Amino acid sequence: MNKIKLRQALEAFYNEDIGHQDLTSETIFASEDMAVGTFTAKAAGIVCGFPVLIEGYRLLDPEITLHFHVSEGAHVQAGVDLLTVSGPVRTLLSAERVLLNLLQHMSGIATMTAAAAHLMKGSGTRICDTRKTTPGLRLFEKYAVKIGGGYNHRFGLYDAVMIKDNHIVHAGSIGSAVQKVRAELGHTVKIEVETTSLETVRAAVQAKADIIMFDNCSPSEICTFVQEVPDNIVTEVSGGIDLTTLKDYAGCGADYLSLGCLTHSVKALDISFNLHMDDQ
Repeated sequence: MNKIKLRQALEAFYNEDIGHQDLTSETIFASEDMAVGTFTAKAAGIVCGFPVLIEGYRLLDPEITLHFHVSEGAHVQAGVDLLTVSGPVRTLLSAERVLLNLLQHMSGIATMTAAAAHLMKGSGTRICDTRKTTPGLRLFEKYAVKIGGGYNHRFGLYDAVMIKDNHIVHAGSIGSAVQKVRAELGHTVKIEVETTSLETVRAAVQAKADIIMFDNCSPSEICTFVQEVPDNIVTEVSGGIDLTTLKDYAGCGADYLSLGCLTHSVKALDISFNLHMDDQ
């Protein structure tokens, strides 16, 4: 993750939650009171978010120490201690909610992504994410997809072209839309075209798109569409697919399968944070 963007995001999260001060912790504990906190997995899954915790604690107090018991991306069982942190009790409690929320959310995404990748194992089709991310959390969510064994689609409207149905309607045709893009942009920018029928697939091939997406198509339709696409064009499947239907697409022959559910419908991994006063 980009450390500058990571720090900026964490600053915004802390400002939202802590505001002027942590009234509870700062009125109960003295600045010299020290504590040790333990993050523990309450359910099995893939752990993701340690770089966020490192930067998050460093932002509030560079003297806080972290001791990791497992590695980033490790699969853990319920009851496993993930890491311990030591430092001023005020700081540990002020950071708790922001960092625990992010760790649970990112671990949930990594866990779901790993499950999806496992279902597609051996098919030759890679699992990737979409732009259906939580505003403000895209950096974190797309990182979690990679930790879970998936791949990232474009990060935003700025790093790749995706010509969708609304673009095509107003441009007049797929060919016209692709032609206008190629006339304006350089050769390093990839152009993806969304298709929904055999006719639109053939039009995208004729327009020499770099990537062709089969959107909201059945597995049998995709098997037919893939045969129309030359090997130099990347193929992608998307649209309403989740873990319960994913296996149906394993033999379709597409290069990528993008899942919005990895980020917009994920369940956070249950992780607890328990504090113990440091006698020393």
